[in-house]
Amino acid sequence: MEDNHGPGSFPPWSRIQGLDEMCEEAGVDFNNFIDDMKANVGIREMAAKHKVSLDTMSLLQEHFIKYGLSSVMGGD
Repeated sequence: MEDNHGPGSFPPWSRIQGLDEMCEEAGVDFNNFIDDMKANVGIREMAAKHKVSLDTMSLLQEHFIKYGLSSVMGGD
């Protein structure tokens, strides 16, 4: 089988969960999380507000900064 790395050779979806799915899994309201990010709410305040650990909130925030709302990247 020949490797073809041209257009369309990679699926147009990601192997990484979307931020909305990650928030749901962590028990964080996605819309409130986005509003907090827009308002530049501190990470400690966000963790307390959403009743999650500082590590969980840090990972959600890091994912948002790195991938945005959706981590879907296609190969097309």
